[in-house]
Amino acid sequence: MNKRKIIWTIVTVLLVALSIFIYWRYYFIYAEGTKAGLLNTFQKKGILFKTWEGKIIQSGFRANVQSNEFDFSVTSESVAEQLLRCSGKEVELHYKRYIGTLPWRGLERNIVDSVYEVRGAATETIIAPKQ
Repeated sequence: MNKRKIIWTIVTVLLVALSIFIYWRYYFIYAEGTKAGLLNTFQKKGILFKTWEGKIIQSGFRANVQSNEFDFSVTSESVAEQLLRCSGKEVELHYKRYIGTLPWRGLERNIVDSVYEVRGAATETIIAPKQ
């Protein structure tokens, strides 16, 4: 075999392996589903890439070893505008979970791509007064 052909084959195999790794790490959807809870924070933040980041507090009892908060990022401006109007309300979100994060996609591995439902009118209070 020609030495040049061997080097070309090795480089090609390495490039294909690198491409597969990058796709698997950053673009392969590991899981997707829905989460519901009280929208606690939603803000646009970052130094170089400004991304929408949020947190919902899920209802129900949890042990101390497991957090009841769900951190997420949003890439769609229309979804971000919806969530900006929902602070303090119960929301049900559809998300996709990736294995790795990309700086322009957000700080979190969970990317919310749609809002299924928003509960709680603007005049309602979240904490009911004691009687």
